[in-house]
Amino acid sequence: MFVNVHCSRKCKLRHLMSTFFVVLMVTLHWETLDSSILSHVKSFSLRHIFTSLDYISTNLTISREEARRFSSHRYLINHNQKCTGQNILLLLFVKTSPQNFQRRQAIRSTWGNEVYIEESLGVTVKVLFALGLHPQPLQRGTLQQQLLEEDERHHDLIQQDFLDTFHNLTLKLLLQISWTHFYCPHARFLMSADDDIFVHLPNLIRYLKEADQAGVKDFWIGKVHRGAPPVRSKESKYYVSQEMYPWLLYPDYTPGAGYVLSKDVASRLYQASLTLNASIHIDDVFLGICAIAIGISPQDHVFFSGEGRAPYHLCIYNQMMTSHGHEKDFHELWRRATDPEVQQVSSGLFGRLYCTLAKVRLLCIPHLLVSYPCKAAFL
Repeated sequence: MFVNVHCSRKCKLRHLMSTFFVVLMVTLHWETLDSSILSHVKSFSLRHIFTSLDYISTNLTISREEARRFSSHRYLINHNQKCTGQNILLLLFVKTSPQNFQRRQAIRSTWGNEVYIEESLGVTVKVLFALGLHPQPLQRGTLQQQLLEEDERHHDLIQQDFLDTFHNLTLKLLLQISWTHFYCPHARFLMSADDDIFVHLPNLIRYLKEADQAGVKDFWIGKVHRGAPPVRSKESKYYVSQEMYPWLLYPDYTPGAGYVLSKDVASRLYQASLTLNASIHIDDVFLGICAIAIGISPQDHVFFSGEGRAPYHLCIYNQMMTSHGHEKDFHELWRRATDPEVQQVSSGLFGRLYCTLAKVRLLCIPHLLVSYPCKAAFL
């Protein structure tokens, strides 16, 4: 009787372990199917049936004179000597709004601290904040004076005279790529990020140094959206009319929350922008349209979060590149993510096994908002 009970328990344990393994594999491979195969179908098969990318690029091409109205805005604050005579690995533009003083200061004192980066990581990174004019005339004068005082202290604001609104985000993108072209073309990489993004600079710098040593070109990484359709609901801020964009699918693109380009791609994107209609206000989509013109496709990096916030865990910090949706916890996250214990917890065989299991629990169990895909747990 005892043997039978023991056998039963043993069989139940085996069954439980087998079930767990099967569920894990299905979860993992279902995501692979969904992300790789279905997205591939949406991005390529359906796109070629319904939406020719070359056709889009051709139909959005305009004369240089027409295109100039999108990029001819006057600089109100500029630092055209910021990059002069320096060996710069990364030029990092943070998209911000005039009133977001606290966010900018939090970034300067955490992941965007240029002095810390140079002293601790041994490379030169330039961090700049891109912005326009406050849209409310009654607040504009006071805010502008405050911005001038802020820039007098930090020398890191780049401002043009367009209105800083959601529908002018493409103008802010044009500001970044044109400023890079004219004033910092030798920076080996260009990053664009929102001011509510946390960037794990130590991880990113290690990754970019390896890429730079390998002499990478055609380099564009982030969280890739493939085969996304335009939003036609007028209630959404992402609404795009049929007249503005008549095609069924967008080109592949990385969300504007955070992505990185190599300098050759940044230069060619600038040239493409000189003859493309930039009236579409979804800036990351416009970047995808420019990429069509130069024959570049984005590469997916599983530790770029796109729209999601990364789980708070030591085993995540070890590989994190970006995490979205941070406004008040920059200091706490920076302290946790750069703690020496982060490297120790994942070292050795048992450390790697522990972190794999921890990431499976955090990333592979379905959540409403998951920043990194399940496959990231096994990297």
